[in-house]
Amino acid sequence: MSYSVSDVRADFPVLSREVNGVPLAYLDSAASAQKPNQVIDAEAEFYRHGYAAVHRGIHTLSAEATQRMENVRAQAAGFLNARSAEELVFVRGTTEAINLVANSWGSSLIRAGDNIIITMMEHHANIVPWQMLCERTGAELRVIPLNPDGTLQLDVWRELLDDRTRLLAITQVSNVLGTENPIAEMTALAHQHGAKVLVDGAQAVIHHTVDVQALDCDFYAFSAHKLYGPTGIGILYVKEDILQTMPPWEGGVSMIATVSLTDGTTYARAPWRFEAGTPNTGGIIALGAAIEYVSTLGLDNIQAYEQSLMRYALAEMATVPDITLYGPAQRQGVIAFNLGKHHAYDVGSFLDNYGVAVRTGHHCAMPLMAFYNVPAMCRASLAIYNTQEEVDRLVAGLKRIHQLLG
Repeated sequence: MSYSVSDVRADFPVLSREVNGVPLAYLDSAASAQKPNQVIDAEAEFYRHGYAAVHRGIHTLSAEATQRMENVRAQAAGFLNARSAEELVFVRGTTEAINLVANSWGSSLIRAGDNIIITMMEHHANIVPWQMLCERTGAELRVIPLNPDGTLQLDVWRELLDDRTRLLAITQVSNVLGTENPIAEMTALAHQHGAKVLVDGAQAVIHHTVDVQALDCDFYAFSAHKLYGPTGIGILYVKEDILQTMPPWEGGVSMIATVSLTDGTTYARAPWRFEAGTPNTGGIIALGAAIEYVSTLGLDNIQAYEQSLMRYALAEMATVPDITLYGPAQRQGVIAFNLGKHHAYDVGSFLDNYGVAVRTGHHCAMPLMAFYNVPAMCRASLAIYNTQEEVDRLVAGLKRIHQLLG
């Protein structure tokens, strides 16, 4: 199918609003994407006509809601090309997914003298849980450094691996630089050393097809709210042989088989063993609608359109005086930049006055800010509904700010 950005934009009601008296140019989807009517309507329809507590209900509404929830699990498995729907755990988002792995798999297997490898470009959610695990266990946290262009120093990565490496925890696409890391190749090398691989896919699934079997990673996590879905729901994929051996992390309803005050508690099979409490069923239904939405558009079509827009944006932004662009030429989704010596907050505030929404700050990547020796950056992100006209407005705004502030 041909890609019509005007048709896509018509699905997103918020894009028709004005900000500060001018049309909104929303360039902050890497933080959280806007939602199409199809997603909004799916969640509203569920709450209007189909809501009930899932599991253990004999009545029709409960059975239907449970089946719809499990249908989304199967749908998400197909989206990632997982072998089985039972390799997918519903979580609140990527952050909870990584913490689940650290506290279940990590706490049961990591010992003093072991090491975990991350990269300098990681989001805090893929740094802090591993720091905490290393503090608890006496393991060592090793870091793959970056080249100036924001790519990994792969020669150093190979040197960091040894027979005590237990895990590589790595982002597929940097939320700041847009760098896409060679996950399949790095996974193969990690496996040769007996290490597992966790992939933060939050910034990847929104731009192109992800095949967890082709990547051969052991864990993969993403959040719905970046995939044009709701907040508060996400997916953790774990290879079945690993998932079934992981101990539960949180206790409560739904994750148990039996509970006895005298004989103790037995636990449900995974993935339900990791889904304690009442799930965000409405969010799960909306996640299914979001997956259907991007799948209908076609991820290959999305990738082709976004890459064309990215090439245009990088070329136009390079014409802004005194601008610094961070990251490699070939990238996914985001452009981080600073304008002269001006603080990112000041630049972002001016752009907001012009109706252009960008993210400013450290982007939950303080080690990366330290690497580039800056306190903050601006970040413009490109998504399925952004246009060349919005890029032109961003560039014009930056040139105007340069004229005003020098």
